[in-house]
Amino acid sequence: MGGCLGLLALTDLLGRAAGLGALGAGSRHAPRVALTFDDGPGPRTPDLLAVLAGHGAHATFFVTEPACRAHPEELRALHAAGHQVEAHGRWHRHALLLPPWQEWAQVAWHPRADQSGPHLYRPPYGGHSPLTRLLARLTGRQIALWDVESRDWTALPAGELAAQTLARTRPGSVILLHDGPQVTPELLGALLTGLRERGLKPVTLNDLRPHRIGLREGWTRLRGSYGR
Repeated sequence: MGGCLGLLALTDLLGRAAGLGALGAGSRHAPRVALTFDDGPGPRTPDLLAVLAGHGAHATFFVTEPACRAHPEELRALHAAGHQVEAHGRWHRHALLLPPWQEWAQVAWHPRADQSGPHLYRPPYGGHSPLTRLLARLTGRQIALWDVESRDWTALPAGELAAQTLARTRPGSVILLHDGPQVTPELLGALLTGLRERGLKPVTLNDLRPHRIGLREGWTRLRGSYGR
């Protein structure tokens, strides 16, 4: 029993915290970053779209199947505005809480009906089971993670969150935000202003072209996960 639990913990550690083999950051030599939003679409989506449009910026939205059913107009608005729309799963549950048949459905679902181009999947919480990577390969999905977290789910004010996020952002960074928290639109505006002042252009993940996380970067991510 202890060995099984240890294997589950190790799988999640290597897949989520280290991110080995998943898509991570882009080139550190190009002045571009990717803004990504999890959990939508929802009532906050129009506010986020307005902020992005005001700055002439594009982003990547990882959406869930229940949210897409509940907010079809907002989903259409994401597509119409030219943002990249990718999958966050059928359920917002950690992979370790899903039986294999449900995780298959979780990974296989995607909001884009077309089958052209890569289809990205960001597991809820970044969580991994021993089957996550295998299922992603079998369904033709690429796991996409992040290297900077905005922490917009905390109670901190937008200005403080923006300052902390910008301090961790480098060229090539993939920034994680959420489509839902009340603070996120204001935080997004502050981030976009700060990125412009630093000469960093926000682009979609497809335009950023993130690379797969290798051993060296994985070790750095792992240390950073417990060093902050």
